[in-house]
Amino acid sequence: MTSEAEIGAILETLDSLCPEGYAIALHIKFTTPTYLFQTYKTEWIEYYSQKGWVLQDPTVHWGFQNTGTIHWHELEENDTQGIFKKSAEYGLKYGFVLAIETEGSRSVSSFARGDRDFTDGEILEIRALLELLHNKTLKPEQLNPKEREALTRLSVLQTHG
Repeated sequence: MTSEAEIGAILETLDSLCPEGYAIALHIKFTTPTYLFQTYKTEWIEYYSQKGWVLQDPTVHWGFQNTGTIHWHELEENDTQGIFKKSAEYGLKYGFVLAIETEGSRSVSSFARGDRDFTDGEILEIRALLELLHNKTLKPEQLNPKEREALTRLSVLQTHG
């Protein structure tokens, strides 16, 4: 059973590890996640969305084609739109992508800091938290309606405040 408190605790820990926020797309079907959590600054989310950058974002491309982790700076040569340069203006200077797949279900996420790159230990901790979140929500049909509603509510709260 997945409780709102359990998911909330995971997200709260991620908040503390990622001072400039994160975007977590859980269980992507075609191009749409079952659950989406975004904690980047609203101004960045709006700017990024207005530009329609999800289709050109090298972090998204990498996450759809790979599993594991990669630092943003390792993807800069694939950034034809200047997304990394622009994101730095909004405080998202350092980050990494994490993509996992279990039982054919893929989750792609990106985590940001403004002060320094993530340490290997932080990346391992974040990976463990994302795997837990991914696995707890792997089979939405096995969640009862109240649990699904709680996840949706948390997703909206995290993304829109």
